[in-house]
Amino acid sequence: MTHYIIYFNQQWVGDHGDEWFRERGPLASAVVDEMKDAGVYIYAGGLEDISTAVSVDATNGSLEVSDGPVAPFEHHLGGLTIVDVADDGTARMWAGRLAEACGWPQEVRRIF
Repeated sequence: MTHYIIYFNQQWVGDHGDEWFRERGPLASAVVDEMKDAGVYIYAGGLEDISTAVSVDATNGSLEVSDGPVAPFEHHLGGLTIVDVADDGTARMWAGRLAEACGWPQEVRRIF
């Protein structure tokens, strides 16, 4: 089995009202429950607002910690799911299920 990360950037979510999100939550939770039942679930979760990010950088030889994200605001991770499945096709299937349930695109990549 191989681990895959299925994730989305917050900007892919779009602008929706509270009611829309309340309707989508149970759909996404149902897919996660199906992953658990299938024995492929490792982890799933959304991320706190980007304003809570802290950057840690040691590329200049000393450790620098600063408030805020490393990436520009328009490119930040919104949430992720990690699955342990047999092949690319199965990972894509779960990514598709999440995309349908959430209502926004998902990207899937193999973890090595």
